Amino acid sequence: MLLEIDLPGQEVAPTTVLYRFKASVPPAVVPQARKDAEVKDLYRTLVARLALRAIDEAFAVTPPSLVDVVAFNGHVHSKDRATGKAIRPCLVSVRSSRETFEDLVLDEPELDPVTCLRHLNAIVSQHPYDLEPVRPVVTFDLSRYKRAPEVDVVAGLDNRPDLLSLDPIEFEHLVRRLFEEIGLKAWVTQASRDDGVDAVATNEDPIMGGLCIIQAKRTKNTVPAEAVRALAGVMHDKAAAKGILVTTASFGKASHDFAQRTGRMQLIDGRGLKALLQEHLNIDALIGLPKLPPGWEARDLR
Repeated sequence: MLLEIDLPGQEVAPTTVLYRFKASVPPAVVPQARKDAEVKDLYRTLVARLALRAIDEAFAVTPPSLVDVVAFNGHVHSKDRATGKAIRPCLVSVRSSRETFEDLVLDEPELDPVTCLRHLNAIVSQHPYDLEPVRPVVTFDLSRYKRAPEVDVVAGLDNRPDLLSLDPIEFEHLVRRLFEEIGLKAWVTQASRDDGVDAVATNEDPIMGGLCIIQAKRTKNTVPAEAVRALAGVMHDKAAAKGILVTTASFGKASHDFAQRTGRMQLIDGRGLKALLQEHLNIDALIGLPKLPPGWEARDLR
């Protein structure tokens, strides 16, 4: 699991150490400034504590069979003092296995978070208060995917559209709108050089989010197991957290078994897609399959 977290800026470090009451005329409360070195040390400690906290929560909410290693990159949104341009430097980057992290005693009062990160072989900015960046240990680059122009397919649909009557591009954009409505930030990739990826989505939840590869298959036939295995290969190549295969038809037992073994794939057949379109986009779709897939009923198509 890769966590990309936005950390608070340097302004959260308190620059005042205490206030004194001055019995003057009139009386006044006078702040006493904290030493510059202390302010910077407070911020350095805060960055370290937030990194450890995020990794700890990531392991806590995920089963060991799904997540064995967590990588954390902590960034700060700020302005370059030399140019005035927006920047987002990475101040801390660390990768830890579950076994190594569970050996830590994080609630021990004497534990020093900065030293703890050093124990985990973290890459930490020597001067985080000054936004000195470091190179992340793990990254993923969404710019690798060439985005296609967005098409508002939903606005042009009939009251009860037949999903099989849509052309492949329209179907992909419909799937994109569906996942955006569900809560993901999604877009359709262009047909050329997309490595078999129909859409890319990101879940921006700081704990459970990540890159999601989506393939949409508008077909009358049962999706072969080879297509599911191919999606797993694309997920591995793109370091994706999740893969989703959506179809207007059905999947066989071999496909469901394979997806279950990976633990990171979701198969949505025509019945499931129809229900999701009704729930999230209020589209009462039809699926004009020539024959019922095994286990389906006639009402699943209407």
